[in-house]
Amino acid sequence: MKNNKVVKMKKSIESKNLIHVTKLKVLMVFIVLIFIALIIRIGFIQFAQGNFLKEQAYQQQTINQIISPKRGNIYDSTGKAIAIGAQVDTITINPTKIIKDTDVDTKDYKEKVAKGLSEIFELNYDEVLEKVNSDSQVETIIKKVEQEKVDKLKEWMKANEITVGINIDEDTKRYYPYGNVASSVIGFCGSDNQGLSGIEATWESVLTGTPRKNC
Repeated sequence: MKNNKVVKMKKSIESKNLIHVTKLKVLMVFIVLIFIALIIRIGFIQFAQGNFLKEQAYQQQTINQIISPKRGNIYDSTGKAIAIGAQVDTITINPTKIIKDTDVDTKDYKEKVAKGLSEIFELNYDEVLEKVNSDSQVETIIKKVEQEKVDKLKEWMKANEITVGINIDEDTKRYYPYGNVASSVIGFCGSDNQGLSGIEATWESVLTGTPRKNC
């Protein structure tokens, strides 16, 4: 009887151990499957969606952030436009975002950005580099840039994989198709598109609009 009891205890222990080992195996298989799924997902994002996500990041960082109101046109008695508001852009930078992992790489990177901006917009390199090295949150590089230059900047940023630190802010510029004709009556606007004299100033509340942000 004692031997039979001993045998039964061994079988009971072995049975429990077998169940425990089985549970561990199932758990390990489950963990391995999750790990494989994560690797597949990371690989899909990296290789299948890499270019798409990079393009989205580029668009998100270079999309116009500030939309200035387009100033209304002024017409003469015959319906001809004598003062026109046209879309342009202002280029600003966030110097604190123009960085790399090391000080040496950051220095080279800032010099590269300064060189690119100065060449595209025909600006003094040293002055641009000073702004790029600034501790300010925002520095204005150039105001009221034509679309051709903006397109060139976007191509340069894309080619150099620059997605942060350089901003393209929508703005407007005032044009007078007939030059100085009736300029004393029409007046003119300042750099902020605010009317300073003539009709531009008198009808400021009608000609101007409300700034808004791009979503």
